[in-house]
Amino acid sequence: MTEKLTYSQAIEELEVIVSDIENEDISVDELSEKVKRASKLIQVCKEALQTTEEEVKRILEELSQEKS
Repeated sequence: MTEKLTYSQAIEELEVIVSDIENEDISVDELSEKVKRASKLIQVCKEALQTTEEEVKRILEELSQEKS
């Protein structure tokens, strides 16, 4: 099952992970799992940003062509 997270959800979860690590609220045993999860969340964020960037570029190109 593939989990579908929004950018906001991924960022929120990343912030919790970072806070836990900074506050040393996790054990060494949990650290590996948290880092793996953070890596997946970062990928979700990167993909969302890339998709948004491509959409914005496409819209701007369309607007530019309409003005010509």
